[in-house]
Amino acid sequence: MRNPNMSTPGNSPLVDYALKGLERCWLPEFGRWSHIYHLDNRDRPNESVPRSDVFYTLNVLLGMARVQRVPRNINLAETFQQNVRHLPTLPVSKYAFGVALWAGAELRLALPDDVLRHIDGMLSDKNQWSSFRAQDIGMIVVGVAAQAKIERKRWSPIAAGLFAFLLDRYCSPSGLFFDAARGSRRRYASFATQTYLLLACYAYGELMNDDRAIQIANTCTRKLIELQGPNGEWPWFFDAANGRVLDFYEVYSVHQYGMAPAFLELAEQHGILEARNAIIKGFNWVFGENQLSTPMLVPELQLTIRSQVRRGELHTKKWRVFRALRNSMLGREAALINPSELELRRECRSYELGWILWSFGQRSDLPELTHNEMFVEPLRKAG
Repeated sequence: MRNPNMSTPGNSPLVDYALKGLERCWLPEFGRWSHIYHLDNRDRPNESVPRSDVFYTLNVLLGMARVQRVPRNINLAETFQQNVRHLPTLPVSKYAFGVALWAGAELRLALPDDVLRHIDGMLSDKNQWSSFRAQDIGMIVVGVAAQAKIERKRWSPIAAGLFAFLLDRYCSPSGLFFDAARGSRRRYASFATQTYLLLACYAYGELMNDDRAIQIANTCTRKLIELQGPNGEWPWFFDAANGRVLDFYEVYSVHQYGMAPAFLELAEQHGILEARNAIIKGFNWVFGENQLSTPMLVPELQLTIRSQVRRGELHTKKWRVFRALRNSMLGREAALINPSELELRRECRSYELGWILWSFGQRSDLPELTHNEMFVEPLRKAG
């Protein structure tokens, strides 16, 4: 019987937990991972939405690039080519092309010529840049920077232009990032806004040896750590203009175990000593040190529970928008609410597991997380 602490040689139990979960999200008829795996015991738990499936699959493949031992039944090159070619034909967000550039560079796989032409057209017209949301320009900068490591002459000038635009339009005096280049909504930023622009600043700073970019990222990281909740929860919605939390909810598991650790790892490398504790505190939220005292894991399926959300808001965002606007106008700082007013969003999305692979695929210095009994025990039973 295999060693339960190393299900696959080279992989931590956490990584193998995510890989096992991804097996359940696989759609063999399409050659991609699903939009949603529903955790409500329905007969067909996987829900497919093509534009989302394709984007999520690229996100998973990005994570696979950092896995020590990828399962033999996963053909990375074939899956990448089969999915990336659909991007120009589907109504995907612009940041999907950034993830494609990033994943292609990390996996050393070339993008199809028609996809590259589409990206060239999108980036050559600088008048379009003002329409980029933070997630768009953030992931595109990361992807372009990753490509520049391989083909510097072609991609570095593009990275420099995009980053100059990012500095001009998305940086706020509060240290947080704006969500858009212009408009009244730009000050209302999400945790994803901060994550993607942080990754962009770190990626560009490392590519160009640009200390200013690193310091901007470090400043934002310190601000987010300051705003992290008492149980380690990462707030969802901010007023970037003044650096306040407008609404903690919903609190997403992927932020706790995947997206925050992605930029906090870089922050550690660039001198933010408190980043390590922020990772641990955030991950402990997933283990059950949260308002509901509920682990956000489904060990028997090797999946995760998507989020904790206010009761009655599983299918609407209007109240969240109203609260954010009210708190912004009144200058209020949001706080956690009574746990009795929360419920779980019982679903898992494949990209969430992909972020685990990216953030922990090459980490061996956090055994309290990567080798936690909550990941070891399901693998022991499976073995």
